[in-house]
Amino acid sequence: MDTLASLGDGFAIALTWQNLLLALLGCFLGTIMGALPGLGPSNGVAILIPLAFTLGLDATAALILLTSVYYGAMYGGRISSILLNIPGDEPAMMTCLDGYPMAQAGRAGEALALSGIASFVGAFLATWGLILLAPQLVKIALLFGPAEYFALFALAFATLGGVSSTNQAKSAFAAMLGLGLAMIGVDSQTGVPRFTFGEVHLYDGLDFLVAIVGLFALSEVFVFLEHRHGNADAQGKKMVIGRLTPSWSLIRSCTPTMLRTSVLGFLAGVLPGAGASLGSFISYSLEKKLVDKDNTFGKGDPRGVAAPEAGNNAAAGGALVPMLALGVPGSGTTAVLLAVLLSLNITPGPLLFSQNPDVVWGLIAALFIANFMLLAMNIPMVGLFTRVLLVPPRVLMPVVAMVSFVGIYGISGSSFDLMVMVGFGVLGWLLRKFDVPLVPVILGTLLGNAMESNLRRAVTISDGDWWTLVDSPLALTLWAIAAVGFILPLIFGRMVKSKMQREDESSLAD
Repeated sequence: MDTLASLGDGFAIALTWQNLLLALLGCFLGTIMGALPGLGPSNGVAILIPLAFTLGLDATAALILLTSVYYGAMYGGRISSILLNIPGDEPAMMTCLDGYPMAQAGRAGEALALSGIASFVGAFLATWGLILLAPQLVKIALLFGPAEYFALFALAFATLGGVSSTNQAKSAFAAMLGLGLAMIGVDSQTGVPRFTFGEVHLYDGLDFLVAIVGLFALSEVFVFLEHRHGNADAQGKKMVIGRLTPSWSLIRSCTPTMLRTSVLGFLAGVLPGAGASLGSFISYSLEKKLVDKDNTFGKGDPRGVAAPEAGNNAAAGGALVPMLALGVPGSGTTAVLLAVLLSLNITPGPLLFSQNPDVVWGLIAALFIANFMLLAMNIPMVGLFTRVLLVPPRVLMPVVAMVSFVGIYGISGSSFDLMVMVGFGVLGWLLRKFDVPLVPVILGTLLGNAMESNLRRAVTISDGDWWTLVDSPLALTLWAIAAVGFILPLIFGRMVKSKMQREDESSLAD
């Protein structure tokens, strides 16, 4: 009953005209960001962070806007996957397998509407999972001491590559780079400047938001400048949309698929570092083995659209659980949202539910509202969102650059931060060229100071005994999970990637 009462308070906070308009704006912009190939939810949220701060929003309003963008981008990723066979982001890859064949058969409208309904079901059930699981996880988190928190942060870094990664060495390099960047500034214990090179602007360390906007948004602009032709030609294809509403019999036949894959996706999202990519792949693969008796998956089977869409949207909701309850992001986008919380002087973790209940429950209520908005918006506005695919990158990228520069300068008023942002943009562009993931860099920058503080505190409490880091059953369990999470992708990562590629090629061949 306490949970339902808290949720009621959350709706009282979320159901104001300002918050409803922000949720609507976030859903609309997020769907557009998700529909544009290559941007995805992480970039979408990063690009719009400056807007949230420029508008002078409080913590709850800013999070409502950005999480609506997050959910909207997860919805929007299916549009280019189904119409152009170009995934908006990695989790949308599995939607291409059956979505594009449906579009080629003149059923693009049905595929888009069905994917919207599946996304709603996955995200709706995941939000209930967040309500039920996060408070229980908070009770467990209260058992954590400094050694356990250090092991938890190590677990986040070890599993960050996820099953979708085929090169754990690059993930480890990116994490170490992020930890090195976190050390810039004045040491909190000794007061000695570290890696500041005499620059007083660096004494307070690097600004999370500057790093994120540079790495994600500005690096996208540099990638476009490198390949100036973009993909405008590919985006100019005409596609017959067909009827926009799937039949009731089709929805009924896909309902068991949506329910099963929502549970699978949510569980995948709760695992730190697994994220929507794993949720999408597991949902499609298991559903294919379970129901594909006639070998129709990959040839335009509607269940092959519903399964990955419900799975990846449920994983998006599940990834919020460890971020809110433990302060450890479950995906790249939640790492960006974690940076926003820290910038607003709100520390995610066990005390968040007691110290900032208005933020948590207002956010959860806004997730429900955003889900219904997205369902109501996506089906009738399919025609409008498909036109977004015709926007050439030469128009889009200058807008991204303008929003980045104006927003960051509006937040800090410092030209030095603009130079740092450009530097991070160049760094992000270089890392992308070498196929090094960006999320571990951000996570290292975010968690590096907390990880160092907990390590020092644990060793100090134990009077210099380093064995304290593995001295409790909880810490040992976390270290064991971290070891398994780091080793398993080395074994299975290439198999997963190659299988996804084979299924994609076979669907194209058919």
